[in-house]
Amino acid sequence: MDIFLYAFSVMYSPGPVNFMGLNAGLTGQFRRSTGFFIGVGCAMLLLFVLFGYTGEALISPAVLPYISLIGGVYTLYLAYQVFNARTEVEESANPATRTLTFWNGLVIQLLNPKGIMAVLPITSVMLPAAHITGASIAGVSALLAFGAFGAPWVYALLGAVLGRRINGASAFTLFNRSMGVALAVCAYFMFHAFYVHLVST
Repeated sequence: MDIFLYAFSVMYSPGPVNFMGLNAGLTGQFRRSTGFFIGVGCAMLLLFVLFGYTGEALISPAVLPYISLIGGVYTLYLAYQVFNARTEVEESANPATRTLTFWNGLVIQLLNPKGIMAVLPITSVMLPAAHITGASIAGVSALLAFGAFGAPWVYALLGAVLGRRINGASAFTLFNRSMGVALAVCAYFMFHAFYVHLVST
């Protein structure tokens, strides 16, 4: 139970992936972003299975700052895309914006230090403590990956509910820019982690 509680608290807290899900919902891309949510879930499944069977041997804590650097660059790129997305409100009041894809979800989650920091304690400490080994690792990983799929989906659903109450291109443009800034802040913290590593070494 502690494994799922920990995973839930980390995965469902605000972060770049969940901000993107929220923005997709706000801008009318909820259903069309299903591939993005699946990509996030697949990335987490890959990480859980990989680290579940190899432990911390594959990625040491010394490598995390460099993952933060790469993740920060990619998140900043996505922040730019979201911030500059053109919003057109048609008669259906659904804005036409860039749809998030499976590959967007897969890449950003694989490069998201928050995702890796969620996986490492579970695979290196919690699974062994709960005597979860062998095929059971894959089963638990699949459940946790489904939870990872649900996190941006829930944020997108929230955005979709709020988005129905909003009319006008200017409001959606404001949300796009707000989410772009939020993603840029996330990228800043990733860069900061890399900077702290450089200073301390």
